[in-house]
Amino acid sequence: MSAQPKARMTVDEFLAWAEHQPGRHELVDGEVYAMSPQRVRHAETKFSVQLALRTAIREAGLPCRMLPDGLTVRIDAATSFEPDALVYCGERLDADATEAPEPIIVVEVLSPSTGHVDTGQKLAGYFRVPSVMHYLIVDPRKAMVIHHRRGADDLIETRIASAGVLDLHPPGLRIPIAELFAVS
Repeated sequence: MSAQPKARMTVDEFLAWAEHQPGRHELVDGEVYAMSPQRVRHAETKFSVQLALRTAIREAGLPCRMLPDGLTVRIDAATSFEPDALVYCGERLDADATEAPEPIIVVEVLSPSTGHVDTGQKLAGYFRVPSVMHYLIVDPRKAMVIHHRRGADDLIETRIASAGVLDLHPPGLRIPIAELFAVS
């Protein structure tokens, strides 16, 4: 991510501004950052993650939906992120919405330029959103996932895995970790 020369703004101002900008951006403490171009490895892994989440939702028969990158998750009045995938449950969002107000699962696929942000600033930020129960950091180079889960008393529990099954409860999804890296 690189900072854009723009005055500080709120998330509401940012969303209005971003709608008319080329490329993808995020807002951190009121400052706009352009998102770096993707590498093929990142794009393929992101797509595999999105398919795995969507398949798990269908298999579980839950009233949840997976949304790919492109929607904003508001952290506070001056910070918003755009995860690589997210899951929310309940009523379908308005078709013109640009923000997912109550994600339960958020996913970031690591890239060389933003790994430190995904494992630090975004980890702390996503868990400031009360609805977020799971934050998955997917490492395509190591075929590994770091699963951060909200536990009792808001304790954040972490599991690092490269095999087995992710148990994402709530909402009740089970995803074989190999499916996160299944490039077709």
